[in-house]
Amino acid sequence: MRVALADDEQELLEQIAAIVLGAGHEIETFSNGIDLQKALKRETFDVVMLDWNMPGLTGVDVLEWANDNMPSPPPFIMLTSRGEKDDIVRGLQAGAVDYITKPESDEIIRARLEAAGRRLGGNRPDQHAQHGPYRLDRKSKSVEFKGEKIAVTAKEFDLVDLLFQNLDRPLSRGYLFSRVWGGETELETRTIDVHVSRLRTKLELQPANGFVIRTVFGFGYRMDAYIEEETADE
Repeated sequence: MRVALADDEQELLEQIAAIVLGAGHEIETFSNGIDLQKALKRETFDVVMLDWNMPGLTGVDVLEWANDNMPSPPPFIMLTSRGEKDDIVRGLQAGAVDYITKPESDEIIRARLEAAGRRLGGNRPDQHAQHGPYRLDRKSKSVEFKGEKIAVTAKEFDLVDLLFQNLDRPLSRGYLFSRVWGGETELETRTIDVHVSRLRTKLELQPANGFVIRTVFGFGYRMDAYIEEETADE
């Protein structure tokens, strides 16, 4: 899971970063709302944690901007010392999925962070996933299309699996590199373009087959669905 955290208190940034990293997740920190907003325009995060009172833009300002301007905003958690009922109501009405009043224990912060992350369907343990005519086997990292096995590399599988898990959600290049290539951002941009091109061809990803990988110019890629996914009984 990739987490963004914005707070103007350096001590708290370090504390939360340690919690997130200790739970096996990635984190990028920001000291104000303006830098966080800029990052949200160019990168994908699974969960965003943010303070209310920050220079430039407040946490509520960022929340309202995200819900008005982002096609698929991630879950936001307010992490603030403002604990009045009116503040909590305003934060939730602005779009936060959770509201944590500081100080709070590391265990509760971790649990509520991961609960927010599950809203996007992350950490799926199922071995198989069915998407229309496509069947993915996560144990063998193989793909079947209309019952026929298609030869894909391990990285190609990880990439298409990630895109399928995030249907209709734009994913930034940085996010894709982080999740598929383990954060090896020194890889050339061309690498991911080549993998997407191969998947489009190998899996015949086109509207007639229900799914298409779209290029989100200046950002990354998005898997669009054109049919209702088949149920297990169909």
